[in-house]
Amino acid sequence: MARAKSQFVCQNCGAVTARWTGRCESCGEWNTIVEEAVASGIGAGPGAASGGGRPAELVLLTGVTDDARRVATGIGELDRVTGGGFVAASTVLIGGDPGIGKSTLLLQAAAAFAASGLRTVYISGEEAIAQIRLRAERLGVVDAAVELLAETHVETILATLEAGPRPDFVVVDSIQTLWTDRVESAPGTVTQVRTSAQALTRFAKRTGAAVVLIGHVTKEGQIAGPRVVEHMVDAVLYFEGDGGHQFRILRAVKNRYGATDEIGVFEMAAAGLVPVANPSALFLGQRDAAAAGSAVFAGIEGTRPLLVEIQALVAPSPLGTPRRAVVGWDSGRLSMVLAVLETHCGVRIGANDIYLNVAGGLSISEPAADLPVAAALVSSLSEAPLPADTVYFGEVSLSGGVRPVSGAPARLREAAKLGFSSAVTARRDGGEPMADIEVTEFSTLAELVARIAAKGRRSA
Repeated sequence: MARAKSQFVCQNCGAVTARWTGRCESCGEWNTIVEEAVASGIGAGPGAASGGGRPAELVLLTGVTDDARRVATGIGELDRVTGGGFVAASTVLIGGDPGIGKSTLLLQAAAAFAASGLRTVYISGEEAIAQIRLRAERLGVVDAAVELLAETHVETILATLEAGPRPDFVVVDSIQTLWTDRVESAPGTVTQVRTSAQALTRFAKRTGAAVVLIGHVTKEGQIAGPRVVEHMVDAVLYFEGDGGHQFRILRAVKNRYGATDEIGVFEMAAAGLVPVANPSALFLGQRDAAAAGSAVFAGIEGTRPLLVEIQALVAPSPLGTPRRAVVGWDSGRLSMVLAVLETHCGVRIGANDIYLNVAGGLSISEPAADLPVAAALVSSLSEAPLPADTVYFGEVSLSGGVRPVSGAPARLREAAKLGFSSAVTARRDGGEPMADIEVTEFSTLAELVARIAAKGRRSA
C-alpha cells in the first residue's frame, strides 16, 4: 500500500511547505506548522473522480435582479455598515475579540428578521441551546421565531437547512468550530476553516439565503484562518472596542454591495447593543474643554462625519529614551508629526515623554488627523488650552505645510450641528462653500504653532 503523501500548512497564514519548520517563513510565527494530507491541503483540487465539466448556460448582463434583494434589519447602525441591509445569496464574515458583542448583535438581528416573517436559523458551535435561550431572555427577544441548532458538523448543518423550507437568514457562530468530512484536519485548522466556509458560501449562492459567519480574531486583530476566506465572502466586518469603554464600533473593510470603511456605533447596555444615532455627541460628552492638550478632530468614517477628541500629554522624561505611547492612532504618523514640529516649527519636543489618545476607544487612520494631533501636542507642551468651540482637520506634509483634505463641507456641517463656532484647517483654492461656521485657514503648520504657543504659560 502506497504511503499517503502529506504537506505542512501554517495555521496562521496558510503557507504550504514541504517539511516541518519551527517558524513559518511567510508570516514569521512560531509553532504554527501542522502536517496535513495532500488531498486536503491548501490548493488541493476536487480530484480526478469528478470527471469532466459540463457546459453552463451563459446569460446577458441585462436582466431581472430580484434574487439580489436587500433586507434591512431595522437596527440602524448595522444597516448603515452593510449598505442598507443584508443581500440575499450573500455571505458576510464578522470578526472581533471574544466578548465584544458579535453573538449578541447577530442574535438581535436574527430576532428582527424573524419578526418580519423571514425564516431565520441561528447555528452555534460554541453554546448549547439553553445558553442561547438565556441570552435571548436577557435581550428581550425570547419570543422571536428564531430556529436554533447546536452543531459543528458541516454536512449535518447543510442537510438540516435543506430539509425544510429555504431559510432567508442564517447565522453560524463560529466558523472556527466547524468541521467537514471532506478533509482530514482537526477543527479550527486552516484547511477546515477554508473548506467549511466554502461549503456555506456555495449553499448561500445556490439557495439565495443570506449567511453570516462569525470568526475569531488573532492577537494581531486579524480574523483567524486563511486570508482566502476573506476573499471568498461578499463582506467583511470587524467589531472593535475594549472592556474599558461601553462603545462598540462595527467597521466594514470589504463590501461588494456597499461602501467600505463605513462604521456603526453601538453602546453596550444591560439589554444588549443599542445603536447610537449621534456618535459625535457621545464621544464628546465628557470632554474637559478647559484642559491643555485636548483638540477636537472633525473626521470622516466612510460616509459619516464624526467628531472625536484627541488628547495629548507631553511630560519631561527621566529616561535617556523618551516614551511614546499611542492609543487609537498610527504611531508612525505620530513620529512624522513630531519630526515636522522639531524641524520646521522649532518646537523642542523630542526629549519629552509623549502620550496620545483618541477618546472613546475609536481607532482612526485618516491623514486629516495630523493637524489636530499637532495642535494637541503644542497645547500640552506650552500649557495653552485650545478654544473649546473649535474643531481641527488637515494633513501635515513633510515640508511643514498644511494640505486640504476631502469632505470639508460635511465635516463643518457636523461641527456646526453640535454647536462649534469655528474651525481650523488648510488653506483652499475655491471649492464648495463652507458651512455657517468661522473658518481659519493656514498654509503652514508653523503659523498655527506660533498662534497656540503665544497664549501658553510655557515656551514651546
